[in-house]
This record gives sequence, structure tokens and C-alpha cells, in this order.
Amino acid sequence: MMSVYSNLRELHHHNGPYVFLPPKCSSLSTGNTCLELPLRPRSISLRDWSSRLVVRRCVSDKIVNPIDRNDSPEYAPILSQNPETKTASILEILKNSNSILPQVVLTSTILAFIHPSSFTWFTSRYYAPAIGFLMFAVGLNLHEKDFTEAFKRPLPIFAGYVGQFALKPLLGYLFGTLSITLFKLPTSLSDGIMLTSCVNGAQLSNYATFLTDPTMAPLSIVMTSLSTASAVFVTPFLSLLLLGKRLNVDVHGMVSNILQIVVSPVAASLLLNRLFPQISCAIRPFLPPISLVVNFFCVGAPLAINMESIISPFGISITLLMIVFHLSGFILGHSFTGILFHNEPDVKPLQRTLSYETGMQSSLLALALANKFFQDPLVGIPPAISVVVMSLMSFSLVKIWAHKENRVAT
Repeated sequence: MMSVYSNLRELHHHNGPYVFLPPKCSSLSTGNTCLELPLRPRSISLRDWSSRLVVRRCVSDKIVNPIDRNDSPEYAPILSQNPETKTASILEILKNSNSILPQVVLTSTILAFIHPSSFTWFTSRYYAPAIGFLMFAVGLNLHEKDFTEAFKRPLPIFAGYVGQFALKPLLGYLFGTLSITLFKLPTSLSDGIMLTSCVNGAQLSNYATFLTDPTMAPLSIVMTSLSTASAVFVTPFLSLLLLGKRLNVDVHGMVSNILQIVVSPVAASLLLNRLFPQISCAIRPFLPPISLVVNFFCVGAPLAINMESIISPFGISITLLMIVFHLSGFILGHSFTGILFHNEPDVKPLQRTLSYETGMQSSLLALALANKFFQDPLVGIPPAISVVVMSLMSFSLVKIWAHKENRVAT
């Protein structure tokens, strides 16, 4: 006991006055609050013949429990992780799965080269429902007012239309001419490049815009829908102007295409949001990983199916031309938008959106037109290669721009 009191005197000398509380005491109603002093990890217990006294230091004016099991590590229970926390973590992983989209596209490309039979079953008949699903996933994150706001911006819509049906055909004519004069390629390959530049915007651009700038997705959908609807008249005119051959585009097929791929899925998702919001919230986290699988096949299948064209004697030259062709479209769309809308507060998202609209087009439609109206199979090589090049470049831009935006936000 003498050693104990000696220790207490030393504590008093270094840290101030203390009071002794019996272990059964639940509070101390004095002018000061008594908190434990960690002589050991949290408190000191002094044992005598009959009871245990706890040393405490008075530091404030609140009343506290002198023996607080929540503050003492000896009494701290070992808690298991909350199941709700685990569920929330899984949902976050599902929602953020789109961040690995470029890696998925790259894996799809490599596998298509190594094992083409993995994708050859995914023929063109699956493209409409696949892209339709992507549009449904986009629409499930939007509301009617988003499209109302999009229609209030006619100038960006018109700019996207000009980029698709004016800038892109000019690029097609330029690179089609270069393929003959500089690369000494057959005229049929030049026709294929020009034909690719005459078709409407790609529905995949809507998905790319959604991944980069979700608020711009309705504007992108309006742009693509407008170019697709008018392609039944504009594409034959442009093909006659550039190729000297009039293509009879199927009006009924084009209208059916836009209804199946764009309008119906987006309308269904908006209706689901309005009538059954709980169902929308429940399925929304699972759409990104499913979209990854859809994109995996949408990229790998055209590459595998058209492998013969890509590895043909002209494949490397056409691939290089199509890379520069699409890259020029992305750059021009981005640059001209920055000039035209430099005073807009959201000029950066607008630039990215119109870059996608100008750089991407429905190359599958160009491939179908090439197979239907041209006897020479070489005409179909440029649009076939365009499908792959456009997809890889667009999703690479998604990764670059989305990462840059996230870094700026943080």
C-alpha cells in the first residue's frame, strides 16, 4: 500500500489532483467531469482488502460514468462487419465496373485474333438487341426532363448533325482519294472508305457519352436519333455525290432500326423509372457488369467475323487509313465545338459529346450497304475494319476523359 500511495503522490505531482471512486459508483456530481487517466492502457485499479478504487482525473464540468465499458479496451466487444456494409460495397463494385471497360475491349480484341470462333456465333442479328440493351441501361439513369432540356439546345444538336453529315463525308472523300493516290489501293477500297463516311451516327456513341458525361447522354441520343432518321434520305444523296452511285436505303428498315435500338429501350427505361422506381433502383447496379459482357461481344465479333479482310494484303493499309480517318473525326468534332461554344459553361462536356458524334458512325450499316449494292467484296473491308477501330478508339477516349474528369473533381 505504501508503494501505491507513493505512485499516487508522483501522479499528483506531474498531472494534478485525482479523486477516488468506488467501483460501484455510476457518476460523480461535482463541478468537474472525471475521466480515466491511462496509467495502464486506459485506467489504474488499486486493490485493497475489500474493494477496487479507480483513479480518475477531473478535467471538465460534465457528469460521466466512471466505469465506461465503451471507453475501455478490456470491455470492447469484437463486432463483425455489418451485412448492410458488405452489400453496399458489392453494389459499389457493380456500379463502378464500367471503369474496366477499356481492358475488356482490349481483351476482346486479343481473343478475337487468337480464337476467332469464340465470337463468330455473335452474328449481326444480335447487334440490334445488344445495342438496345445498352440504350436501356443509359435510359434507366435518365428522366423525361433530361430530354426536355436537350431539345432546348438546338444549336448543339445542329452542330452534331453538321459534324456527322458534312465534316465526316469530307474526311471520307479525302482519305478515299489518298488511298488511291498515296497508297495505290484499288478503287473499290476507296469506295468503301467513302461509303463509311456517308452513314448516320453510331448508337454506341450514346453509350460512350453516358460513360464520360452522363448529363450529356440525352443530347447525344437526340443527335443520333436525328441523324439515323434522316439517313434514309441523306445517305443515298451523299453516296451519289461521292461515289456516283445511288443507294436505295430501306426506309422501313431504317425506321424500324431506330425504333428497336434507340426509342423503344429508352422509352421503356423511362417508363420503368416513373412507374416502378423501386425496381429501377434494384436492377440499376447490375446493368454495368452486364453491359461489359455486351460490349465484349460487340467489339470482338466484328473483328473475328471480318478477320479475313483485316489480314488481307490491303488490311494493314486500310487499318491505318481508318485509324487516321476516325481520329480526325474525333479531333475535328472536339475542336470545332470548342470554337463554336466557347462561351457555354459546359463547353468541355459539349466538346466530348460532339467529338463522339463526329468520330463514330454506323459502320455496320455501311457494311450491309456494301454487301448489298456492290459486287466487289473489297468495298466491305473498310466498314468492317471501321467497326473495330471505332470501338477501340472511342472506349479508349472514355477511359482517358473519364479518368481526367475524376482527377479534376478530386
